[in-house]
Amino acid sequence: MLTLNKFEEASEKVKEVTLETKLIYSEYLSELTKNKVYLKPENMQLTGAYKVRGAYYKISTLSPEERAKGLITASAGNHAQGVAYAAKKYGVKAVIVMPTTTPLMKVNRTKSYGAEVVLKGNVYDEACEYAYQLAEEKGYTFIHPFDDLAVATGQGTIAMEIFKELPLVDVILVPIGGGGLATGVSTLAKLLNPKIKVIGVEPAGANCMQESIKSGEVLTLPGVNTIADGTAVKTPGKYIFPYIQKNLDDIIAVPDEDLVVSFLDVVENHKMVVENSGLLTVAALKHLDIKEKRVVSILSGGNMDIITMSSVVQQ
Repeated sequence: MLTLNKFEEASEKVKEVTLETKLIYSEYLSELTKNKVYLKPENMQLTGAYKVRGAYYKISTLSPEERAKGLITASAGNHAQGVAYAAKKYGVKAVIVMPTTTPLMKVNRTKSYGAEVVLKGNVYDEACEYAYQLAEEKGYTFIHPFDDLAVATGQGTIAMEIFKELPLVDVILVPIGGGGLATGVSTLAKLLNPKIKVIGVEPAGANCMQESIKSGEVLTLPGVNTIADGTAVKTPGKYIFPYIQKNLDDIIAVPDEDLVVSFLDVVENHKMVVENSGLLTVAALKHLDIKEKRVVSILSGGNMDIITMSSVVQQ
């Protein structure tokens, strides 16, 4: 169960591996949307994304025996680096299964933290299936990227930091792949202030959570098609789904072309590189039907290689 005590414990724990990502007020986006827009730059974390929070906190809750077996996970890149980095800190073995389509930079970074990388499948879901298989064969401890309450608790520490800096925040925009970050952030935000609005943002070509919420149960999309590789997930988490149903106020699905515009906006106006999945919350700003509110957009990651960057610029 996700509780305030657990979030507080996790907030202290993740300080051991996270950098302080202070809110950035965006004059440009504020003027554009007639709101006060702040960016939470998790792309500035050491591993290039927020995922180290959930991975590190989850590993901290394992028994020494579970850690000693070695850890395994599946990831499109950011969770991979989070687990690899956290495992290195704990001095334990990590095996990461990544889709064959993962950008080379994410693969190399994951290896640089000492993890063993296995490339399998075209999308995250296929890589995940293989990781479960390996976990069973070799006895590794599986660390799920999003469908795990301890992982979601670690990710939710972002909300704690937002509230400390901006206690009167009205709206938090959070990207959704499988839903771990949205679960942690929305649950903690509602515990701290039930009146706050938390809105999830998905790519239109991978809106598995939006479709699941509509039908009232976890659904699997027949396929995904988006440039936001970090959120290209076909099936959202089933254990975290009830928290999303209860605490998320809405979900916006944005088309890929909006991400291209947002990439240029953030590079030109904030001199920051943010990956496509991390730009979902910037792209969603123009879809908000509100004015004069304090809005925080979580930029979830910045792990983008030159090839991906140049293709976005060309588009």
